Formats: sequence, C-alpha cells, structure tokens
Amino acid sequence: MRGCGAALEELLWPTRCAICDQPGELLCDRCRAHLPWIEQRYACPNCGAPFGQLTCTQCKGGWPTRSCVCAWPLAGAGALLATGLKDAHELRLAPIVAAAIATALDEASAWPASDGAGRYDPPSTDALCFVPATRAAYRRRGFDHMELVARELSWLLGLPLADVLVREEGLDQRRLGRDERSRNLMGTVEVTDDVSGLHLLLVDDVVTTGASMEACATALLGRGARAVSACALARVW
Repeated sequence: MRGCGAALEELLWPTRCAICDQPGELLCDRCRAHLPWIEQRYACPNCGAPFGQLTCTQCKGGWPTRSCVCAWPLAGAGALLATGLKDAHELRLAPIVAAAIATALDEASAWPASDGAGRYDPPSTDALCFVPATRAAYRRRGFDHMELVARELSWLLGLPLADVLVREEGLDQRRLGRDERSRNLMGTVEVTDDVSGLHLLLVDDVVTTGASMEACATALLGRGARAVSACALARVW
C-alpha cells in the first residue's frame, strides 16, 4: 500500500528539480553539471568568502572559528536549495545539501587554515554539531532543517553527531544588518553538554555575516572546546 501511495503521489505531484523546476529528479543531471562550486584554494580560509584567500574584506581575520568552508555562493543554486529545504519543506533536499558540503570539505582538506592544518582536518575532528533553529522557527516549520542536514553529513563524514546547541528567541536575522545580527545573537546560544577538549565541526546552511557561526563557536569555545571549524552550503559576500 505504501508503494502504491508513493506512486500516486508522484503521479499527482511529480518530483521537480529544485533549481530548474523540470520534472524528474530533485537535482537533474544538467543542473548538477553546472553547480557553481567555490574554488577552495581561492577562498578565505577564515570565513569561506570566495576569492578572499589573499585579502578578505568580509572577516578581516577576526572569526573565532579556525576555518570556514562553504560549497557555493548564495545565488542561484545555493539560494534555491537552502530555501527549498527550510521554507518549502522539501525535506528530501537534506541529503543533497549534506553531499554538497561534504564535497567542499573534501576539497578544502587539501588547503591550509591559518594553523597550517587542512581547513577540514578529518584526523583531528572529534564530532559534528549544527547551528540550531530557534524554538519559534521550529514551531513554525515543524522541524529543524539543520538537524536533518547534520545527520546526513555526520554519516557521510563518519563523525558522531553532537546535538549540544540551543538558541533562545531573537529577532529575525534576515531583517538585520551586520552589526545588528551580532548584537541580536549575543548571549542567546547555550551549550547543553560537556565539549571540553573536543575539536568540533559546526555546520549551517548559509553564512551571511557570520553572526550565527560566531555566536555558536564562541559558546562552544567558552565551554572548553579545543577548536571549532565551520562549514555551510552557501556563502554571501
């Protein structure tokens, strides 16, 4: 019966590509072949901004994370997949988002962070955690999209998932500027378990100003984490 129901559902509401909207697959072959990958050798090792390797105007070397790796710019494919997952509730996109991040991490492992190790350094990474949705966002959507992505990514990378972050309510970040985002998140992130001595990989869907990453990384380091590396699907610059 379940198979018949799925077939009927596909007949009535056929799967469409999240990028070009053509029926068939969630990510069609044509769009997959033209994904706008950020070249990690040119990206800022600190904040992940494309072409920021030599001189970055986005972070100026000030983030608490040891590195940040992003797969695509937040335009076109990056924006469509990010909004399709969390706002259009296309939960089947979570494995695709995770696979894109894993691919970027694999490339970034060949390029050094400021400490000389790979921007993603598998041997030294102990666990994966994620930037959580606020309680209001969870109630509105009925799920935490980054938890779904993190579970898929932890399986792809072979890392344990550490669900240790909680975010209190704040203003909608999308309506705020760079400085306002940082102030809005100040003191709103709580670490719920012991992370002492761990090197953690922190994942989010989109890095805009870096305020969410910074708040979460600062909270983790404040609870004794040894280091925090960051990764995301898309990057604004």
